[in-house]
Amino acid sequence: MTGQIKSKRHQSILLVNPWIYDFAAYDFWIKPMGLMTLGAILRENGFAVAAIDCLNPAYEAQSPLHSTAHLKRTHLGTGEFQKNHIPKPEFFTDFPRRYSRYGISMTSFRSALLRLTPPEMILVTSMMTYWYPGVFEAIRQVKMVFPGVPVVVGGSYVTLCREHAAFSGADILVEGPGEQALSSLCRNILNEDLSFVPSFDNLDTYPYPAFDLLPRNDQIPIMTSRGCPFDCTYCASRLLHPSFVRRDPDRVVEEIEFWYKKHGIVNFSFYDDALLIRPEEMFIPLAKELGRRGLPCRFHCPNGLHLREVTEEIAGLMFRAGFQTIRFGFETSEETRQRNTGGKVKNRDLETAIACLKRAGYRGQDIGVYLLCGLPGQEAAEVRDSIDYVSAHGARPVIAEYSPIPGTALWNQAVASSPFPIKEEPLFHNNTLLPCRNDRLDYDMYRALKMLTRQAAQKG
Repeated sequence: MTGQIKSKRHQSILLVNPWIYDFAAYDFWIKPMGLMTLGAILRENGFAVAAIDCLNPAYEAQSPLHSTAHLKRTHLGTGEFQKNHIPKPEFFTDFPRRYSRYGISMTSFRSALLRLTPPEMILVTSMMTYWYPGVFEAIRQVKMVFPGVPVVVGGSYVTLCREHAAFSGADILVEGPGEQALSSLCRNILNEDLSFVPSFDNLDTYPYPAFDLLPRNDQIPIMTSRGCPFDCTYCASRLLHPSFVRRDPDRVVEEIEFWYKKHGIVNFSFYDDALLIRPEEMFIPLAKELGRRGLPCRFHCPNGLHLREVTEEIAGLMFRAGFQTIRFGFETSEETRQRNTGGKVKNRDLETAIACLKRAGYRGQDIGVYLLCGLPGQEAAEVRDSIDYVSAHGARPVIAEYSPIPGTALWNQAVASSPFPIKEEPLFHNNTLLPCRNDRLDYDMYRALKMLTRQAAQKG
């Protein structure tokens, strides 16, 4: 795997990461990793590749009308997005929250487009299903500036909601991993055959994502694997990546060292769904090699680590290697629901893990434990008991509002229990709405639970 540019071709390709349209959004290490991986593969094949990340405030620096000086960024690589309040979709007229477009101004986006050499193909990615308005708007804008240029859209939203994505205005929809479609796209649209194609079941054959195409990177995401050996009923991991494949841990460390030495990056976020699974294969050799090389880097795990795998050795390696932001998937302390949603964790796993992590040097407030709120049929009392349970064992509870995902095992139950038409309109997947709220867990109860977690964090 390399980050080097190969020979040039006359044909150019534009990559676009759209805005977020939502009630709230914060940059917790968000980067368009899949899109930039496609960019790296295309660049290895000699194409001229340009990219615009609508969430990156650095594009506003070229416009004196849109200062970003007020945006608060942290030394960990997180921070606020630029935002513009916009009218709420008609479905949300009565919902008491403001709706915003998060990311750069429309003026800055169009200016960035106009500075480019007209591309021969435009690739647009998508993330959350309920963020699709940003995808639609990005497609509309690029078609206005570059009429006649084929627009391809892929990503999570397209994979999970293909029928709905047909209304996006894109010329071509790509489901699943985009790199598997690259060869046919280049052949059919550009009349070019790719000379380099990575092996889809060998992640070590992939080039490093082309994040150097983006301005002002203050963190880089890393993936040591794709997929997950678990099959939790609320999760889309198996739908997006059906098989579980891993990289060589030494190659992962080489990538981290590349970004640190070549680009000065010190914050890295692990996007894995299963970083700690079978730790002798990945995490133990990875952490030991990081320690051996002595890189002054900080590592963050926002996606949720597996509590069951935490031992004295794992906790010590995490602490010494510089894993500062650690989050764990626990979801609930209610044992029946634990079994019914996938059986990946038990209460005693939480207790053991917290004890090991504290002995390694972590404080209680450092140990974030995700609790799902708003599952179909869930009651506020269950969430409250889970908050109390995590707090009592010395960790910090973090509420993760449930978002129903098409195709998951819980989907049909969510459709049946939701007061919203979630099957017809992806906007109602928005977790801020609490899409599967009920009389025993309504919005007021949810806000009280959020307050309880804040109080628990302050005590910790």
